[in-house]
This record gives sequence, structure tokens and C-alpha cells, in this order.
Amino acid sequence: MEGLMMDYQLNVPAILRRADELYGDREIVSRQPDKSWHRYGYADFASRAKRLAVALRSLGLDDGDRVATLMWNHHEHLETYIGAPVGGFVTHTLNLRLHPDDNTYIATHAGDRVLVVDKVLWPLAAQFVERVGFEHVVAVGTGETPEGAIDFEELIASADESAFSYREIDERAAAAMCFTSGTTGLPKGVVYSHRAIAIHALTAVSLLGISEADTILPVVPMFHANAWCFPFSCTLVGAKQVFPGPHLDPDSLLEAFETEHVTLSAGVPTIWMGILQTLDAKPDGWDLSAMRTMTVGGAAPPRAMIEAFGERHGLHITHGWGMTEMCPIGTISGAPGHERGLGKSEAYDRRAQQGPPIPFVEIRARGEDGLIAWDGQSMGELEVRGPSVASSYYDAPDAADRWTDDGWFKTGDIVTIGPDGYVEVQDRAKDLVKSGGEWISTVALENALMGHPAIAEAAVIAVPDEKWSERPLAVCVLREGSSASDAELRDFLAPSFAKFWLPERFEFVDEIPKTAVGKFRKTALREQFAGGGAVERTQA
Repeated sequence: MEGLMMDYQLNVPAILRRADELYGDREIVSRQPDKSWHRYGYADFASRAKRLAVALRSLGLDDGDRVATLMWNHHEHLETYIGAPVGGFVTHTLNLRLHPDDNTYIATHAGDRVLVVDKVLWPLAAQFVERVGFEHVVAVGTGETPEGAIDFEELIASADESAFSYREIDERAAAAMCFTSGTTGLPKGVVYSHRAIAIHALTAVSLLGISEADTILPVVPMFHANAWCFPFSCTLVGAKQVFPGPHLDPDSLLEAFETEHVTLSAGVPTIWMGILQTLDAKPDGWDLSAMRTMTVGGAAPPRAMIEAFGERHGLHITHGWGMTEMCPIGTISGAPGHERGLGKSEAYDRRAQQGPPIPFVEIRARGEDGLIAWDGQSMGELEVRGPSVASSYYDAPDAADRWTDDGWFKTGDIVTIGPDGYVEVQDRAKDLVKSGGEWISTVALENALMGHPAIAEAAVIAVPDEKWSERPLAVCVLREGSSASDAELRDFLAPSFAKFWLPERFEFVDEIPKTAVGKFRKTALREQFAGGGAVERTQA
């Protein structure tokens, strides 16, 4: 016997239609490159998103075609984020922190036909645009439009909104695309369906209590892991959205929190560490009384930071864990109700863990002897499944081993699971570095360093860092009779890697410890070098 319910499609058009009908007077605010503010309502946003959908179709795009973006967080990016999938296309965010070679590969592999790019980021885009061969480039913002590009405002103005109609796009059709960081090989594409986004948006609204009464400023870039679904969650319920643009320094963010009465923000630990230091220096400098929670993800926040915000500034941290492959949230700790009956110290301990799975995400972990017990002690690799978990990568048949025979995704994180379902990440299956929420491949750095004529062997490990959570440290063995300085090795690596990948520390040893099969024994290196102090630096 079948249920007698309507076959209603869970899709991005339904999200925009709701915002269009119910929240027209709610505000969307963006900080421009010159630090001025742009303000308009959801009614204007919906109109522009619909016209963009029409305009993209006029450029010759068909259903399923990819629209790449290379932009900061602002209202035009939101219009593209929503407008492309509403028109039947797929939004594909490019990471402006990646090396041009990486973006060339990613955009080419994805088959991107159009690039929408900030004019202020054109110097970055110019390094790979010709190599990709986009059919159209659309330039956003004030200033001169690059030769051969279409001005974003002119493109929208050319479209007739009356030509738009909400379509019943199949909820299983592709809506958005993100690529992994490529830390264990080439970057891999994750394709989000309309259904996955809709379910994930509803889940985030429920767990974080997001409503029309909220004002939300996502510091997390819209190119980072689907922006943690905030563009869709906020639009679904008509929350006021505040976008910081390129101004991510603590003073600018704190000013925005205060002046816009932000109730919820989200970013990686690096952002919050900088804000904590600024608040500690000027504890009475800003009125953050509207802020009800700050979501931290991308890397595990230190317990000391969680406690410092709570005890010194009365600010609550919500801790999330997830992956690009999970749309991206998998667990949340510190959400309402999670700390019932706990004392203050116990609550901070609990919040430093990754937390229980969100609704419709199932978890288990596998050790050497099979699935582990949920006892908070046994360790194994976390496996997940659910409607917002990827079932495969885009055009990457060689990566099928990331899924079990019965369809669970193997995350690569080594965890314990408590009797109450609380996940705590103990280590990573691969020796990756996660700096400021971004992955860095130790293998890629090692292979490059060993291409230097003075280096015989090189091993790269993660070491703790107060600002970035982790930074790479390179341990090198010099060839006999050779020498090399830190600066020389950084200069050698610089042409091939993003700036934030480059190690600040290099240690020179006579021999790198090895296992019985000749692999570098990185546990010994971490014991020897992980205590090194952090230095002032900039990650870009």
C-alpha cells in the first residue's frame, strides 16, 4: 500500500519561491571592497536571481551545465548560488586560495562553461581562464570589465523577468558542485542534488534554531564546502544575511557583528582565534549582546578557546564537523539541549568533541577487527551514510574504494564513539595538515622538496599552531656536501603551491626514522618536533 501524499519536489526553486513570497522585506547586506555597505531586500534578491537564470539560458546554457564562481561572500555571489540551480544549472564554486594549476584542472574536469568572477579577483582568474577555455566570463563589481568579459549588471539588465517561471526540477538533479582539496591525489568533484541541499538546509535550520528573527554572517567562504549550507538555510527561513566581502580581519568582522546585530556567525578556528585575541585586548570595545552562538568548523577548535569565549566574553561556541562529501555537516556539538545536566567544565569538555550525528546522518566506525563498540574508547575509521552524503565522486572511478560494499562512505578520520553517539576525532587516517580549515598534503610537499638538488629525503608533518590550528613542518636530510636555507626551500616550493601551503619551519636531520617497510615513521617525528613554538605569519 502506497502513501497518498503529493509528489512535491525538494529543490532549490522551492527555497527561492518561499523567500520570494514570504520574506520580501527582509534584508541582505554586503560589504563592498571599499568597505561601503550594499543593502537590499529579499524581493530584489529574488528578482535578480530569476533574471540571472534567464540570462544564463540566453547564453546558450542547457540543464545541468556548470556555472563556475570565483567570488568573495556578497549578494551577487548569493544571486549566482541560488539563481544558477533555479535555472536548471549547477553552481560550481572555485577556491580563490588554490594554485592556478589546481583551478585549471578543477574547472576543466568539471566542464565549466561560464565563469562568474569578482573584478577585484581578476588577476587570479587571468592565470587560468585561457587554459580552461570558458565560453563566457561574467565580471562582478565596480571598475573596468576585463576585455572579452560580460559585465554582471549588464547581463542581469538584459534579461526579462517575465520570461522566468518556477520549474519542477527533479529533486535528484544536480544543483551544486564542490571539489575536495586533492590531498590524496587529484581533487575530486562532489555533486550535490537539489534534494540533498533541501534536506540539509532543513536540518541546519532545526539544529541551530535559525529563523526569520536571526541575522547571520557566514565568515566561512561560499567556496568552502558548500558554505556549510548557510546560503540555502537562511534563504529558506528569511533570515537576514550579512556578507563580509573580502574584509575578514577581526576588527572589520567585530564591527559588522555589532552594527548589524548579528545573532549567529560561522567560520574556521583561525577566524575565531583572531577575534578572541582582539576581544581580549579590548573587552569593552564591541557590543555583541545580540550574538547567540558562533559556529566553528573546518578544524577542531581548542577547548581553551571555547572556554575563553564563554568565560571571558559570554559567547557560546557551537562545534560542527563534516566534509565536502557530506554537504558538508555530519555532526554538531553544543546545539540546544546537548549539555543538559552538565556542569560548566563538563559542558566545555563535551563541546570540544565533534558531537552526535545530525538527523538523517548515520554513523559507525570500523577497526582492524570490524565495527567498533560505542564505548568512547575503541577507535576506528568513521563511516557515514545519509541523503546528504555523496554516493560517488564525479567522473573518478578510481576512487570507488572510498565506499564500503554496502554503500557507506569511509571518511578517513579515526574516531571514538561514546554510548550517547558522541563522535570524537582522535587522528586522521592520512597524515594531512589542516591549516585554517584548509587541507595541505604532506605527500605533495615531500615529493616537491625531494626534487631540490640539495635534499635527499624530506618528511612533512603537522605541528600545532596557536593561530592556524596546524602548520606544516618539513624535516629534511641534506645530500652529502650540500646546504640549503629555509628561505631557499620556500622559494623553491613557491611556484607550485599556494602561499599558505609553504612551511615556515624546516628541520635538518641526519636520518629520518622509518618503519620496517621503509616508510617514514611520522609518529616519531611528531614526538620530536611538534612542540615548536608558533610565529607570526599570514596565511593567504
